[in-house]
Amino acid sequence: MQNNKQIDHVGTITDLKGEKVTVSILNVSACTGCHAKSACSMSDMKEKEIDIIDYSGKFKLGEEVKVVYQESLGWLALVLAYVLPFVLVLITLFIASVFTNELTSGLLALGILLPYYILLYLFKDRLKKTFSFTIHKIVNI
Repeated sequence: MQNNKQIDHVGTITDLKGEKVTVSILNVSACTGCHAKSACSMSDMKEKEIDIIDYSGKFKLGEEVKVVYQESLGWLALVLAYVLPFVLVLITLFIASVFTNELTSGLLALGILLPYYILLYLFKDRLKKTFSFTIHKIVNI
């Protein structure tokens, strides 16, 4: 059974350039939705701009839209950005500590991150296609 949970945010279109639609969303932390939100500061809210490729041409500047993202892709991004590099550092540290001294092991373990992130950078266009947002009109009834 496949998990198709979606994460969605309401935003406003701030820019249209060809097929690229820029949507501004207000990202709020979890605590701002609770009963004590008046005690929270405005630093818990951040405005973010998301670029979305849309070929339909049915959106206009200033329109409110819903931005949708697959939750499973968020987990994949988490693994690629944090979990896999951490595992690489640990494996490199353990293997290098068998053959070298502590200083060299530590430097090699941290040094393994450079080629990893360079590799991610080289595949950024492919990753952009994988980690894409979709945009939907908001239908008011």
